[in-house]
Amino acid sequence: MKLKTLLSVLCTVILVAGFILTACEDDSSNFKNNNGLDAKGANVNKNDASENADLARLEFPHVKGGQSIVVTHRTSDMYGINYSLEWDCEKKTQRWSCYQMYSGNSGGYVGRYDTQQYGYPQDPQIPADKRFNFDPYWGTGYDHGHICPSADRQYSVEANTQTFYISNMQPQRNIFNAGVWADMEGQLRNKWNTNKFRKRLYVCKGGTIDNTFQTLGTTSTGLIIPRYFFMAILCEQDDGTYKALGFWIEHKNSDQSRDLRQYVVNIDRLEELTDIDFFCNLPDDIEKQVESTSRTKILEDWNF
Repeated sequence: MKLKTLLSVLCTVILVAGFILTACEDDSSNFKNNNGLDAKGANVNKNDASENADLARLEFPHVKGGQSIVVTHRTSDMYGINYSLEWDCEKKTQRWSCYQMYSGNSGGYVGRYDTQQYGYPQDPQIPADKRFNFDPYWGTGYDHGHICPSADRQYSVEANTQTFYISNMQPQRNIFNAGVWADMEGQLRNKWNTNKFRKRLYVCKGGTIDNTFQTLGTTSTGLIIPRYFFMAILCEQDDGTYKALGFWIEHKNSDQSRDLRQYVVNIDRLEELTDIDFFCNLPDDIEKQVESTSRTKILEDWNF
């Protein structure tokens, strides 16, 4: 009798354990991550946009957070968001600016904001104690290097003026700013933004500020001088597919080759170099595909 009872209890334990394991397997297969997507599916590294919907836009990289804040500048016209940036409050510099280019929001010409008359304005969205209370570029020998270019925002005076905020600048040698960097921006603006297969471009640009070996020290006013500058560009094509490329270029005080092909890297490599997760809001399968594209294929796809 005791043996039968023991066997009965043992069988019950085995059945219960089997049920629990099965239930766990079912839960695992239907697990939802904190972004609300299936674990087998799709986007485990996207930004948490629960408190700021802008962070879900495709031009955004994964925000660093910590001592940094995200600032988005909007215009009062139909286009809305002009560009966004991540500002490191401790370093008092931006990490990147990101924005979209599509038919309309980079066209037209309203005239250039007059810096001689008005100077470079402070960003009204950055607290005064988190930024310089003067223009830290004057007298340093470095240009106010636009990250979201003035020439990409010529459709309204308001949009163009916002690109001259000091928060949208990083220090650049003039020969670099007016040379190969301007060539890269021109290529983006004048060739790829007019490609007949292009629906929309998502752009993230900046200079390296986080690792001392990727900086050239600081200016006399305390600005961090990037040793490298980068561009990450995602193209949404009319057929709904995507392609992407990166630029990685050393910031030199000398003339550099204008052959832009030599600065091309894929996004995977650019992420390794910058420690920034670009285009994190893409579904993971698409992100993996476009970011791992070979350099040879990139040169072909982007008509270098």
